[in-house]
Amino acid sequence: MPDRIPMTPEGYQQLKAELERLTAERPKIAEMIARARAYGDLSENAEYHSAKEKQALVEARIRDLEYKLTHAFIVTNDATALQSATLGCWITLQDTQTGASFKYKLVGPAEADPEHDMISAASPVGKALLGCTVGQIVEVQTPSGPRRYKILHLE
Repeated sequence: MPDRIPMTPEGYQQLKAELERLTAERPKIAEMIARARAYGDLSENAEYHSAKEKQALVEARIRDLEYKLTHAFIVTNDATALQSATLGCWITLQDTQTGASFKYKLVGPAEADPEHDMISAASPVGKALLGCTVGQIVEVQTPSGPRRYKILHLE
């Protein structure tokens, strides 16, 4: 099935929790719209337009989350048997040029969050790391040019 979305169990639970939170927000937004509608002329009613815009954003996000959760397949790993980089594992890398070390979690595209060190397995770095083993040197084409990383640890 081509539209399956790989996800870690944690990522699935986070998206599910966000969906529940947004679904619970629907009645509050409907109440905001009703209250703003009572103010009269809708053409110049900033509260009404703001509430409608918020409703549209929430509904779009709910549809997106429902799609992702419906098409998700959960990838689990046995940490004790981890021999190569797979979805859901933490990878410690060392830049061979600078010596700097980084630790990333390899996740599905729906749960990628670079600010929290979670990179998509569909990204250039993620694709290059999939299937690699400890000690292996990986060359990745980045926006700043080719980089070489040594895999130090998998967990």
